[in-house]
Amino acid sequence: MTRTGDNRQIEVSISGMSCAACAARIEAALSKIAGVSGASVNFATKRAHIEFAGAAPDHAAVTRAIESLGYGVLGAQSPAMDGDHDAVHCELHDAEEAHRTAEIARLHRLVIVSAILSLPVAAIAMSHGHVSWLNGDWTRWAQFFLATPVVLWCGRAFIAGAWAGIRRGAADMNTLIGVGTLTAWGYSVVATVAPLRVAASVRDAHLYFEAASVIVTLVLVGRLLEARATGRTGEAIRRLMDLRPHKARVVREGVETEIDAADVRLGDTLVVRPGERFSVDGEVTQGRTSVDESMLTGESMPVEKDVGSSVIGGTINTSGSVRYIATRIGAETALQRIIELVRAAQGGKAPIARYADAVSRVFTPVVIGVAIVTLGMWLWLGPAGESVRLGILAFVSVLIIACPCALGLATPTAIMVGTGRGAELGVLFKGGEALETAHKIDTVVLDKTGTITLGQATVVGVHAAQGVDEVEMLRLAAGVEAGSEHPTGKAIVRAARERGLAIPEAHGFESLAGRGVRARVDGREVSVGRLGDAALPTDLEQAVACAPAGSTLVQMRVDDQAWGVFLLEDALREESAAAIERMKALGLRVVMLTGDRESTARDIAKRVGIDEVRAQVLPQDKAARVEELRADGRVVAMVGDGINDAPALATADVGIAMGTGTDVAIAASDVTLVRPDLTLVAGAIALSKATMRTIRQNLFWAFFYNVLGIPIAAGLLYPWTGWMLSPIIASAAMSASSVCVVLNSLRLRAYKTS
Repeated sequence: MTRTGDNRQIEVSISGMSCAACAARIEAALSKIAGVSGASVNFATKRAHIEFAGAAPDHAAVTRAIESLGYGVLGAQSPAMDGDHDAVHCELHDAEEAHRTAEIARLHRLVIVSAILSLPVAAIAMSHGHVSWLNGDWTRWAQFFLATPVVLWCGRAFIAGAWAGIRRGAADMNTLIGVGTLTAWGYSVVATVAPLRVAASVRDAHLYFEAASVIVTLVLVGRLLEARATGRTGEAIRRLMDLRPHKARVVREGVETEIDAADVRLGDTLVVRPGERFSVDGEVTQGRTSVDESMLTGESMPVEKDVGSSVIGGTINTSGSVRYIATRIGAETALQRIIELVRAAQGGKAPIARYADAVSRVFTPVVIGVAIVTLGMWLWLGPAGESVRLGILAFVSVLIIACPCALGLATPTAIMVGTGRGAELGVLFKGGEALETAHKIDTVVLDKTGTITLGQATVVGVHAAQGVDEVEMLRLAAGVEAGSEHPTGKAIVRAARERGLAIPEAHGFESLAGRGVRARVDGREVSVGRLGDAALPTDLEQAVACAPAGSTLVQMRVDDQAWGVFLLEDALREESAAAIERMKALGLRVVMLTGDRESTARDIAKRVGIDEVRAQVLPQDKAARVEELRADGRVVAMVGDGINDAPALATADVGIAMGTGTDVAIAASDVTLVRPDLTLVAGAIALSKATMRTIRQNLFWAFFYNVLGIPIAAGLLYPWTGWMLSPIIASAAMSASSVCVVLNSLRLRAYKTS
């Protein structure tokens, strides 16, 4: 899996895009700006992500590049604003929401006006001379006066967009609609003003005012429905942003004051009462309560919090009043990091999207070419007296029915809804690539400690060598482990504190990857870690031999002499066995890799239903084993939570980090589980499969619709049936296809992991 290196990003919100061809054109322009190493424009989110490795590109240059193509810039976020990163994203979000609301209101007004004016035109045209009072020369001029405002005012955005594209030598959705409606309207104007120039008699000079006006109306209706539906695809981000409290109650110099949440500082003491949200991440210092974390973790039951418990900003305090100290603020809070991960995932492109983009780049020019050829064929081969009428009809129908909106929306809308739904369920995909790759996974590699087990080891036995004081042994070991984040180290430190021991200071602390830790304590070289190859005294050998199968053994050496062995036990997660059973039900091969001893690993594996186990594996060996599986043609997911899992997480096709793990593990992963629940692994893979299935459905119908629709619009059925596709039906079908793609993607909002 490719991961972001040293590149940084500018995020720009863009207005005025009408299809995937617009996004491709903006991407090409942004990629040419000096200093830009890559650019990606998402048609569904209407945002550009611009990567650069050195100095940030000039904002004015970025704006000029976009506006020169006829599009607008609503706002941007750059590294220069990192100090107020959260506020900038709020401004971007607010600007986008305001623009979307205004755009929906504008489209609503245009739909009403165009519908009111188009209905009489359609009624006149559809009477076909059978209604006497609608059968007169005045009706030709009535259609002209009614249809002209619809085409030139209500549809002015299509015409302006088409003209701008023609001037730049480019083509997009606006080109197809603009050229199609102007052709139908222009021909009808000539047939009204000078009918004998296009037909042998006035009666034979057919008008297409109803086609031009109804096309504009139906396309506007489609855009209105599309804007409303597409807006719903981003609801996950909006709901997450709505969780952020605007105010905080802070205690400074003994005085409780209400301030803006953005003004909270690290180390501040805050007060939160029942029913209120925690303003930032922190640690409870006073009181006891239950916290509803469901909106962030997906966990339905309230979580009990006591002194020393961690709390997450945005979650709801359901019972007692507590005080807590701020440990993370601003962009570092869990909520903001989740928002950023979801935003990045929704803004990025899955590899499958690039196929659709490649098609979109050539699709519109090809369609225009097909429409021109169709017109020429009808003028050349069409029936006498009908060739011009049928040629115009086929030309307009081909242009209108082939609009590439559905193709452009097929992938990004599904990615947006899929990643948003994942966030609501507690699964954070870092990007579209991770979401796409996850559906191919056939092998899941699991770390043991903190993944299958709780990662909260407890010292259940201390076996000191002959002549070694057990208390002194525990004291020195705790001194070394005080600098360690490993569950084993925390367990030893916790055991020392429970006995009331004063933990000495360590010097020269060193972590030995996969082997343990060492440091100088009280002038002695102390190491604590896994059992090695060095021989142990007989009494310690007996203690090791008699240790329960599921326990973990850690030896301690002082000045290279064996001092003793610690016996630890780590409880299984309640859901581990069921989660692994579900993985197997999905057809996944499950492998456990652990640095623990063979007997412990086998016992744990047996209890949770894992058949394939590798024990006493060093971190680099975990990565090597993952690479071996990939070399065998397996698509591998690595699940872990510790620093020692980071190499394997980065090596796997998809790295999945438990949300309670270290920042290093989370940074190295492609998917983060917000809550430490192993069942979410299978849920993430199943969600990926559902999302990719939706994308394929969208792409199939987008392609199938055009493959079927264009030949019919060109008149394929006319020689046998005498039937030509009406441009009105073509415009309705085109609008319906885009709306159907978005609605199909929205079905993912109801997805459940089990």
